[in-house]
Amino acid sequence: MHFHHHGYVSGDPRVQPAAGVGIDRPTQLPDEVDVLIVGTGPAGMLTAAQLSQFPGVTTRIVERRGGRLAIGQADGIQARSVETFQAFGFAERIIAEAYRITEMAFWKPDPADHSRIVRAARAVDDPAGISEFPHLIVNQARVLDYFAEFMANSPTRMAPDYGYEFRSLEVGEGKYPVTVTLLHTAGPLEGQERVVRAKYVVGADGARSKVRESIGCTLAGDQANHAWGVMDVLATTDFPDIRLKCAIQSGEGGSILLIPREGGHLFRMYVDLGEVNPSDKGAVRNTTIEQIIAKANDILHPYTLDVRNVAWHSVYEVGHRLTDRFDDVLPEEIGTRTPRVFITGDACHTHSAKAGQGMNVSMQDGFNLGWKLGHVLEGRSPEGLLSTYSAERQVIAKNLIDFDKEWSTLMAKKPEEFESPSELEDFYTSTAEFPAGFMTQYAPSMLIGEQAHQDLATGFTVGKRFKSAPVVRVCDTNPLQLGHQAKADGRWRIYVFADPSVAGSASPTNDLAEWLANAPDSPLAATPSGLDRDAWFDVKVIYQQEHTGIDISAVPAAFTPEVGPFRLTYLENVYGTGPAADIFELRGVARGGAVVVVRPDQYVANVLPLTATAELAAFFAPLLPTRKPEPARS
Repeated sequence: MHFHHHGYVSGDPRVQPAAGVGIDRPTQLPDEVDVLIVGTGPAGMLTAAQLSQFPGVTTRIVERRGGRLAIGQADGIQARSVETFQAFGFAERIIAEAYRITEMAFWKPDPADHSRIVRAARAVDDPAGISEFPHLIVNQARVLDYFAEFMANSPTRMAPDYGYEFRSLEVGEGKYPVTVTLLHTAGPLEGQERVVRAKYVVGADGARSKVRESIGCTLAGDQANHAWGVMDVLATTDFPDIRLKCAIQSGEGGSILLIPREGGHLFRMYVDLGEVNPSDKGAVRNTTIEQIIAKANDILHPYTLDVRNVAWHSVYEVGHRLTDRFDDVLPEEIGTRTPRVFITGDACHTHSAKAGQGMNVSMQDGFNLGWKLGHVLEGRSPEGLLSTYSAERQVIAKNLIDFDKEWSTLMAKKPEEFESPSELEDFYTSTAEFPAGFMTQYAPSMLIGEQAHQDLATGFTVGKRFKSAPVVRVCDTNPLQLGHQAKADGRWRIYVFADPSVAGSASPTNDLAEWLANAPDSPLAATPSGLDRDAWFDVKVIYQQEHTGIDISAVPAAFTPEVGPFRLTYLENVYGTGPAADIFELRGVARGGAVVVVRPDQYVANVLPLTATAELAAFFAPLLPTRKPEPARS
């Protein structure tokens, strides 16, 4: 963690100095804001947390509840989400308090007596080592708490505005074109309306989203007509795998998905309530907690479950629905205007809870959108950047729903309906990369280059998230994960994988460094005067030699920028390979070197040769402010 560059810091280094709109931030919701986020769920809070890093952007997030969420319905945290938490600085702390999934047990009817269940198989949760991060279970409320802490410690000192319910919006003209009507739901003004004008609005207000309704979007899809009772309980039981994630299928066809919860003792059960008659009209939702517990005991036979305390329970029917757009631009308007209103998370995609994807995919919606809003509002990028949000995330949501349909259908099958006895566990292990969050791949666009040079870094697939690998930082000899050094600060990353030459010698790496530091068409040249050279771009170099063979004083200045008011030399962007792991070998990086460009949300945007300065300049040109021509010299 880097924090002394503006002078000695004796307090908590996670608390960044207040800046911009964070200085004397008004406690009351202003009449005019840059971004108004509706809803403090995972998508809304991550969007707000990312925007909290932009001191010049006024962002407020409103919530109809009067305070923080106490009990969250979501709990599964996939490895990609933990990777994201690392960028926001709280992965280690949330891992420490979470339940960690390492295996899944599969229980099926006893072949000798179908009235009983027996353990039939175990599956390792991540047999291929997809990620260095674990698969966790932790209450959604705690995830929101961590994002709230990050926001409060940010330069903007952001905090949710509780007690406001969204009523309606209208998009017009002017500096603040979106007029939003809110209703006070708590406090002395309860029942009164409040109008706020915004440049942009983000609807993160759930499956019954009023923001979605206000822009004319509807959720379309199907209902599976299959009901599940879900309960978080404290209980005593003789079921031996009560602290393991389990898929349990009984001989009578009912099934349970068992999810142990953090903190010990607490666990969640999704209990199969069977097919629902289409004319049921929601009557199944009146199923009592006593009926859910009784059904669970029937499925668990010969084991018993004695529930002592119910923290939360609900009944839901599986549905798979998706909107055809994630913003307010109608199909016939595409290319004629940029969006002003966006929807995220459950507001634009709904599915079953059993694949553990709702919170995870919703947060990636927010990560995708947040930095783009920040860049546009700070003048780093043109407004056209915002059109990429719906284009990128709608496809990902469709892939999620297709996957969840298959998984939830398998979970609802009766044992005799499977084509093979191991079909369920085979599907679980063979598709592990998708639910872990690592199958997302964005198509070529203004943000994603073509794969013309993919062979230079086969392990950093263009369009997919940057997959970390171990390196050694030269200045202090610390072994680190390269990807873990990228923070959610809104900066682009340019990773320069050096050619075999040593630091400082004439080489393509040195030529590239010279171009990055001094060329007028270098992306770094777009950084406004008065800001540190690394304010918009984080440039790192990874040499092929071990750290002991690198002379850091010979490393080009592009990789060791001067930062802060004291113009201190930043040495932490220079890396070598370690004796136990060679990142060039692990990630298929060509020995001739390569440039890997990574977006602020951790997705690989381009892979280029070290000599491709013109291509690198051309890639960034439409993403950066229009540069004024240099004045003619006399």
